[in-house]
Amino acid sequence: MGNLLKVLTCTDLEQGPNFFLDFENAQPTEAEREVWNQVNVVLKDARGILDDLQAYKGAGEEIREAIQHPNDDNLQEKAWGAVVPLVGKLKKFYEFSQRLEAALHGLLGALTSTPYSPTQHLEREQALAKQFAEILHFTLRFDELKMTNPAIQNDFSYYRRTLNRMRINNVQAEGENEVNNELANRMSLFYAEATPMLKTLSDATTKFVSEHKNLPIENTTDCLSTMASVCKVMLETPEYRSRFASEETASFCLRVMVGVIILYDYVHPVGAFAKTSKIDMKGCIKVLREQPVNSVEGLLNALRYTTKHLNDETTSKQIKSMLQ
Repeated sequence: MGNLLKVLTCTDLEQGPNFFLDFENAQPTEAEREVWNQVNVVLKDARGILDDLQAYKGAGEEIREAIQHPNDDNLQEKAWGAVVPLVGKLKKFYEFSQRLEAALHGLLGALTSTPYSPTQHLEREQALAKQFAEILHFTLRFDELKMTNPAIQNDFSYYRRTLNRMRINNVQAEGENEVNNELANRMSLFYAEATPMLKTLSDATTKFVSEHKNLPIENTTDCLSTMASVCKVMLETPEYRSRFASEETASFCLRVMVGVIILYDYVHPVGAFAKTSKIDMKGCIKVLREQPVNSVEGLLNALRYTTKHLNDETTSKQIKSMLQ
């Protein structure tokens, strides 16, 4: 494969082999095609989900008016009419998270199966590795947008309160068929998370490991650590970074690197920050620190606030201070 360059051998770095992973041009081979097609159906909708979330303005004004004038039926109807279609969008985002979970299971199954090592899989199946990266990129972008939009939880809370009040008063609620009580409970848990998509992926990866007891956990964690290592090397080596046709690929790599670190931290028994971790955390943080601050602050915050083991006693003071 012409676009695949081995840049370091196993002996060069403790955290394992590194190679150029062509995130821009990788195409599926026949062996990858079946899984690739299944995942591609999901990824085709990811861009639209992000566009919808970015354009999500909420019904704050209508809700405020309705709360301030509880006896004005027109304002109550106006607020309800504004919130119902928005909850339809929130339902779509939540259902997409479930599709993403299924897609991730398919990819993990392909990228961790025997007889190949995770490194061999990522080298041989670059199109699947690219899709895995695209899922991580989408996840972090979704959560960044969600965290900066308080209207989402406000709208959904208002919807649930109004729906409960309608039930008590035996009023038939238009839109209730859209989101029934059971679904509303699940959605409520989803949106209560600071980073709901990341939580979905972390849970899905943990579930994958527990469901495949015949597969060593290292197959999954090595897949994640190798991906982090590959992204780090491609970003910090000018020769490889210059291969990116678009500067967007650099920010894509940064997001993917952070995404796999967080997943590794959730799935690996001791996490990503321990000395025994196969991820060069100091190197990864250094790469992030070398980027323009405004472009990586969200990613540094993701490492600070959404990882599981950063504050463990086993995490070195140097790593903690690098993230302060």
